[in-house]
Amino acid sequence: MDRYQRVEKIGEGTYGVVYKARDRRSGCLYALKKIVLEGQDEGVPSTAIREISLLKELSHENIVRLRDVIHFESKLYLVFEFLDQDLRKYMDTCGPEGLSSDLVKSYLYQLLLGVAFCHSHRVLHRDLKPQNLLIDRTGKLKLADFGLARAFGIPIRMYTHEVVTLWYRAPEILLGSRHYSTPVDVWSIGVIFAEMANRDPLFPGDSEIDEIFRIFRALGTPNENSWPGVTSLPDYQPIFPKWKAQPVEKFARGIVDPLGRNLLMRMLEYDPSRRITAKEALDHPYFDVVRRQDLRDPYKQHFPDHQAVAGVPSMAPRRAPRAPMFPPSSAPPFQPRHQQNVSGAATGGGDGEQAFFQHQQYPSSARADMQPSNRAPFGAAAGPMYNSSVRAASSAGAASAMHADHQTQAAAEAEHGWR
Repeated sequence: MDRYQRVEKIGEGTYGVVYKARDRRSGCLYALKKIVLEGQDEGVPSTAIREISLLKELSHENIVRLRDVIHFESKLYLVFEFLDQDLRKYMDTCGPEGLSSDLVKSYLYQLLLGVAFCHSHRVLHRDLKPQNLLIDRTGKLKLADFGLARAFGIPIRMYTHEVVTLWYRAPEILLGSRHYSTPVDVWSIGVIFAEMANRDPLFPGDSEIDEIFRIFRALGTPNENSWPGVTSLPDYQPIFPKWKAQPVEKFARGIVDPLGRNLLMRMLEYDPSRRITAKEALDHPYFDVVRRQDLRDPYKQHFPDHQAVAGVPSMAPRRAPRAPMFPPSSAPPFQPRHQQNVSGAATGGGDGEQAFFQHQQYPSSARADMQPSNRAPFGAAAGPMYNSSVRAASSAGAASAMHADHQTQAAAEAEHGWR
């Protein structure tokens, strides 16, 4: 670890600490996620193995790059590219004026590019939230923290429903479904979209049932007509209050463009099979202007001196959400998608799963091997993820090579304050 000079601690996650560090050779800044391996029986946490394996396969300009993996003694270091801060911190420092509508559109488009690329490579992120979206001073946005991500295939597999931070969790997960796919990510994107525009979380529930009811108050309580099969989900209760849907302007006050509201409602479609896909969303007329220009140049920002890193929740204080959500109302419900008549809106529809299992080509998404340092045991070639073995979590068949010069490295690590 003598190659990297620690600058400062910038975060702490479930499995370790994250540092801002400088490469002594190049002078470049990196984010080092230090994972402490508790014991030989525990091995490498499954979330770390999952993140390493998926990021090794996902090379895209809107996905954070894992540059290096270094194993030394009882620690594993993940070396990520460094970005200025996360979207949560930036929104918290923007003040009451919030993000401009152009910047919201740019960030949303880049988020969809990254997620569409993941989905085209059969990867669900499953934990999309502002804290996991990294941004820089040029207006670039990148997806981070793939610790909860999953590869999926055909047929759709059964997964745990304990995923996705509560405020961004799709209704099918909240109602106990274990058979879900890429629409859960699209729901999260819709909630993030509304939060960027409104300057407040859309559904800030403090429990699962509170989260469900906040969604129902805004979008109406679903039934078999609006969502076939909903009454068969494990946690659906016939005694749920029957709320009517609110007009979209009631809960998306920050989205004034009718095309933007149309896109939001298609992302917040109850029925996962009818929810717009990330790829379809990229073709929505809401993004006509964005598609015709370079995303980076028009939206250059000057950020406060904060940092963020892949996989680490924001350390900035949260603003309290605004007033209670939506009281029961007799306002006319928002029209279902098939009844909407928004000029120029994308039609989409059909089988919502159809495009999930097809590899799509996106701009600037050429695959690239990682470039490990000379000291790193992590190989970039295909095949086993690690060169030799160290005990790992039983759910993943990955292992890491030990450095031969442990004593020399231990002295170097102690000298540079990494212990």
